[in-house]
Amino acid sequence: MEIFKYMEMYDYEQVVVCQDKQSGLKAIIAIHDTTLGPALGGTRMWTYNSEAEAFEDALRLAKGMTYKNAAAGLNLGGGKTVIIGDPRKDKNEEMFRAFGRYIQGLNGRYITAEDVGTTVADMDIIHEETDYVTGISPAFGSSGNPSPVTAYGVYVGMKAAAKEAFGSDSLEGLTVAVQGVGNVSYTLCKHLHEEGAKLIVTDINKDSVARAVEDFGAKAVDINDIYSVECDIFSPCALGAIVNDETIPQLKAKVIAGAANNQLKDTKHGDQIAELGIVYAPDYVINAGGVINVADELYGYNQERALKRVETIYDSILKVFEISKRDQIPTYVAADRMAEERIENMRKSRKQFLTNEHSILSRRR
Repeated sequence: MEIFKYMEMYDYEQVVVCQDKQSGLKAIIAIHDTTLGPALGGTRMWTYNSEAEAFEDALRLAKGMTYKNAAAGLNLGGGKTVIIGDPRKDKNEEMFRAFGRYIQGLNGRYITAEDVGTTVADMDIIHEETDYVTGISPAFGSSGNPSPVTAYGVYVGMKAAAKEAFGSDSLEGLTVAVQGVGNVSYTLCKHLHEEGAKLIVTDINKDSVARAVEDFGAKAVDINDIYSVECDIFSPCALGAIVNDETIPQLKAKVIAGAANNQLKDTKHGDQIAELGIVYAPDYVINAGGVINVADELYGYNQERALKRVETIYDSILKVFEISKRDQIPTYVAADRMAEERIENMRKSRKQFLTNEHSILSRRR
């Protein structure tokens, strides 16, 4: 992999390679863009097949966080860390403390959080060495479990999508097909049920399905049948890449709005659903409640303030639709354009973030 060529092509600022022989730490911190502020993005621990694969994943994820944070209206850039190793057997205290010291050495340019393969307990260890970490235990000032807040953001974003598709943001009487009933989507179902929506659910976990049926009067269907059910809104809240060549012909919904990441298997599928007149709420905009919530920790967490900020997802989704119509582009492209326009406007009036003297973290102390 030609790292500098790739970084130049996609405007990456910095890649830090970290190793600690004693603990076995092998980490890659990728900072994509700090125009809006310090880079915020989680730490993923995974058994990559090669170092090149790990590099590519770190770079890809960092850029995704730039767009997600910008679209959420946060004063934060995008970054990501990957740690090469098996999270089930390779973790130790020394590893995360060494990693925390590397983060501290970046002097506020990068703030980390929990991600795939890491836990709140891991973040607490990192916190022993640096303040530049979110998603720590509530005892240290964390916001706690982000799932309910993520669900609330998806709920208000879904209302915005309903307004675009049906002329009203009321979900009462609408049928919503929810794929996956995990921590986030169970709470989403609760919001939908309380507003009077009708629920169709599926999940590989039968107990989760049974819980939704009992608590919300949902109708259960087989995991392969969720795409073709008669519904107003299809809400993918489990796997990525589920909007694809096989599923698009089956869809009867007029709206796609859910919590899952990377819902489009390929950009062509975003084009196809736009041509079919399906209103798509781009995933990284509608599911930004979690990152908005942890970002509030940087100011000294206040739940009321965080939830008010999460409610702006409604306006962000409407703005995506506005840009889509303005520029005659699919909504997945419009979401990127919204993020890019915000970054570019700020770039014209701000210098690159270099020190932490006036950073968000200074307000935390």
